[in-house]
Amino acid sequence: MKKRTALVHGGTRRSQYGELSEAMFLTQGFVYDSAEQAEGRFIEAGADEYIYARYGNPTVRMFEERIALLEGTEDGFATASGMAAVNGALVSMLKAGDHVVSARALFGSCLYILETILPRFGVEVTFVDGDDLSQWEAAIRPDTKAVFFESMANPTLELVDIEGVAKLAHAKGAFVLVDNVFSTPVYSKAVEQGADAVIYSATKHIDGQGRVLGGVILGSRDFIRKTVEPYMKHTGGSMSPFTAWVLLKGLETIDLRVRAQTASAQAIAEAIEGHEKLAGISYPGLASHPQHALMQRQLGSGGTMIALDIKGGKPAAFAFLNALEVVLISNNLGDAKSIATHPATTTHQRLSPEQRNALGITEGLVRLSVGLEDPEDLVADVLRGLSVT
Repeated sequence: MKKRTALVHGGTRRSQYGELSEAMFLTQGFVYDSAEQAEGRFIEAGADEYIYARYGNPTVRMFEERIALLEGTEDGFATASGMAAVNGALVSMLKAGDHVVSARALFGSCLYILETILPRFGVEVTFVDGDDLSQWEAAIRPDTKAVFFESMANPTLELVDIEGVAKLAHAKGAFVLVDNVFSTPVYSKAVEQGADAVIYSATKHIDGQGRVLGGVILGSRDFIRKTVEPYMKHTGGSMSPFTAWVLLKGLETIDLRVRAQTASAQAIAEAIEGHEKLAGISYPGLASHPQHALMQRQLGSGGTMIALDIKGGKPAAFAFLNALEVVLISNNLGDAKSIATHPATTTHQRLSPEQRNALGITEGLVRLSVGLEDPEDLVADVLRGLSVT
C-alpha cells in the first residue's frame, strides 16, 4: 500500500460485527476456553492471542502495525508516552558497563535520561555536537553499544545527518536509535538512511489534536519482541486501548495535517525572515538555513516547527508571546492549534544557563509549532507579536 492508504487501512482488525471504525477493546484481561489453552498461551502466545493488556491488546496492536507500515519497520511497541518510549528503548538494551554516544542537543527529559539516569546505573554516556560528524567519529568506540540523537533537535531545529552517523556507528557495531518527533513519520526516511530503531512521541503530530499521551518504538521484529517487549511488559509502560484508538484516528489524517502545517510554517518563515526584531530564525525550509541541503536530502521538507530568536531576551520574548491572539502559549507541539513556547523558562528550564547557551537556547528563543489555522492569520499574528517587542 502507498503511505496514505496504509494510514487509513493498515493493521485493521474487524470483529464478527464488521464495524467500519476500528473497535476499541477496553479490557484488562482475556478469557480462555480451557486451562490447557491458558497454559499454552503463557508459554507462547500466537498472532492475535492475548493474555493481559500490559502485554498487548487488539486495539493497541492495530496502532503498532499501522505506524510500523508507515515507518517501514518490521514491528513496533506502543508505550504510555513518548518518554516511556525513549526510556524503554534505551534501558531495555543497555546494562552496566555499556557505552552510549549521544547528541547533546536534546529535549530536557531526554537529556535527563542520558545525563542522569543511565550513568546512575553504570552506563557511560559521551555527548557530542550532533551536527559535527567528526565528533561522532571520535566518540564512537569499538565497545560503543548505541548512539542516540534527535534527527531534528528540540528546540533549535539542528539536524543530525542520519546516514552519516549511521555509517560511523555501524562500522563499530553500534546500534542507531533515532528520536524522530520533529521530523514526523510523514517525512521520515530514517530507516532507509540507517536507523536501527525509531522513536516517536505520539502525543505530538500522530495525535495532532492535544488529546492523549502516547509513544512508540519501531524497529526489527527481533529488537521489538526480544529486547523491548520483555522490558516494557514487566515494567508497565504500555499504551491504553483508548489511547491507541485515538491515535489510529490521528494516523488517518496525519499526512494531510502535517503537509498543511508545513506549508504554513514555510509561509511564516519566509514572511518574517530578516525582520528587524529578530536576532535570528531557524527553519530548515529556508534556503538561508545552514543545513538546508541536508534537510532536502534527509526529509524533503522544512517541517512544522520554527525557532525564533527575538532581540531583547526574555522581556521581549514574553512581550511577543503575550501579544499573540491566534497562536496559543503552551508547551506541547504538533497540534492542530498553533503553539508558542519559551524553552528557557519551560521545557529546558532545568538546564543551567551555561548548558542552555551551549545548545543555542537563548533567553529570546521562542519555539513555534505551526497548526492548521489559515496561514494568513498566522503570519499576521506573528508579525503583530513582533511589533510590540
